[in-house]
This record gives sequence, structure tokens and C-alpha cells, in this order.
Amino acid sequence: MTGADLFSTDSPAPGAAAPGLGDGKEEGALRTIGEVAKALGIRQHVLRYWEEQFPMLKPLKRSGGRRYYRPEDIALVETIDRLVHREGFTLRGARQALSKGKAAKAEPAPQPIAAPASPMPEGAAPTNNFAYRARLIALRATLVKALHDS
Repeated sequence: MTGADLFSTDSPAPGAAAPGLGDGKEEGALRTIGEVAKALGIRQHVLRYWEEQFPMLKPLKRSGGRRYYRPEDIALVETIDRLVHREGFTLRGARQALSKGKAAKAEPAPQPIAAPASPMPEGAAPTNNFAYRARLIALRATLVKALHDS
């Protein structure tokens, strides 16, 4: 699989029903727990557990208890994931950092060793940033798992 294949929005990921996230939604649209879990590489039960542990994480719940994540909920989940899985916070520490506003500082992006070839023409804006980000996060999760397994 080439780098262009990873970022292509016209072919579905293995096991996916449709291209990208398969939701065809705009960037600010509500997303289900399944869509968020798949996009961020976090299992659904972990997201539900985090709702219990982080009082500020409150996705909308509609009839039948179905969860709908707003863009700010997704950003909060990404921050919790960063604090817990990349920065080594405990859940309690991450909760305290979030409540005190200390978690807003994003970690500096590592400098790439070599820039991969761009899958888009120069100057072209991606049509669905969420889909690109989701694919990158899923790829990262796969690489992390492979490193841990070896």
C-alpha cells in the first residue's frame, strides 16, 4: 500500500462500509460513539468509561441512550487520549489537568525525518480534514500496536 492509498478518500478502508469515515458529514456534524471510536482509534467501552471518569465529557444522549459527540466533545476526547496515552498522565492526573486548564497546551509536533510525497496537488485543500485525521490516527494506532507486539 502506498502513501497515496492511505489518504485516498475514494476507496474504503479495509472493513469499512464507505469511503473516509463513511458518514459523509460536515466537519461540525454530530457523530456517534462508533464513528468517534473508529476515527480516533479508541474502543467504545473506553469512551464510555471516560464519560464516568471525566465529568466534563458529556456527549448528547438521545432516545435509547444513543450518544452523539459534538466537535468540542471530540476535541476533549483527543486531549484525554493525548494526556493518558502519550504524556503518561493517570486518569486522575488528566482529570485534574483538564479541570485546572493546564491540558490545553498541545505538545510540540515532532519534526519529520523525511516528508512523504503529498497525496494532493500543491495548494489543494483537503475536502474532509476529519477523514484524513481519522486515517492518520488509525494508522498511528496500528503502528503503536505493532511496536508493542514486537
